[in-house]
Amino acid sequence: MNAVRSLAERPVVRTLGAIAAALLVFALLLVAKGADPISGYRAMWDSITRDSNSIGDVLVRTGPYLLAALAVVMPARAGLFNIGGEGQLVIGAVVAFAAAEGMSQELPRAVTLVVMALAAMVGGAAWAAIAAALRQWTGTNEIISTLLLNYLATLLLGWLVFGRWKDPTSTGFPRTRSLTEEERLPILWGRVHIGVVVALVAAVIVWLVLTRTSWGFRLGVLGGNAEAARRAGFRTGTLATSALMAGGALAGLGGMLQSSGVEGQLRPGIMVGYGFTGILAAWMVRQHPIRAIVSSFALAAIAIGGNGLKIREGLSAASVNILMALLLLAVLGWGGSRRSVVGK
Repeated sequence: MNAVRSLAERPVVRTLGAIAAALLVFALLLVAKGADPISGYRAMWDSITRDSNSIGDVLVRTGPYLLAALAVVMPARAGLFNIGGEGQLVIGAVVAFAAAEGMSQELPRAVTLVVMALAAMVGGAAWAAIAAALRQWTGTNEIISTLLLNYLATLLLGWLVFGRWKDPTSTGFPRTRSLTEEERLPILWGRVHIGVVVALVAAVIVWLVLTRTSWGFRLGVLGGNAEAARRAGFRTGTLATSALMAGGALAGLGGMLQSSGVEGQLRPGIMVGYGFTGILAAWMVRQHPIRAIVSSFALAAIAIGGNGLKIREGLSAASVNILMALLLLAVLGWGGSRRSVVGK
């Protein structure tokens, strides 16, 4: 009995149990809608495995999901909750586009893309710094501030797309001009662009930073016991600010990869759902940067597989969003009920 209880308490078992519970509840919802759950799940599987383009779509979606997850992982090490990944993604895309607007078209493609990426990271970090400053100077909880900043970022994007940056040739669906070839990420194969590799490398770098550097160690001390960190002489306010800004920079990079690698322009709603999916991806693996690769890929597969549900089962586009919401609730309520730190 003790062995069974010990097994059930393991984080991976708790997370898998939460996922299984969410899938079961979603199956019951499909039955209530008059759909066959087995056929529905098979349709999702077929949608992501039917050809190389489908697999490529999953990989491309994995990139921004992973970077949004890392934007949660980094502050979580310091005991902070960054709910603002979606806004930071948007700001990253906006600042990257602004950088492209201000650069000469004669610059080499590599230089243009690097400048856009760096600008996106600075933009995301600066957006997260607003929440960090409010936390340090006024005591505002970062959950509230980062959440509200999401809406402000979305409104800012809409103001730009409907206003100064609106493409005069766009009719009905406001958008910016299309990015030039020099401003688009190179394609590796099919639809997979180099940004997917960048996201994977970022996950490895985050893991190394959190587990192999003194800064990562200090973040862990702060997250484990803030009072102990203060008594040890750590500058806790600076550490918390740097953790949030690092997360914002990662999300900002994700925004640039999505706009330059997939969209090729800015439009309203370009990042809807990406930030919150990143939260789910991070919590599914208890804020572990390497395991977040797997969870991000799985959620990307669910998102792409949802097309099969819509086509074969005649369900609405919101069906997959319901499944992801169930996964989030299950993981937070069951699999994530115990606090964890980044594993080594």
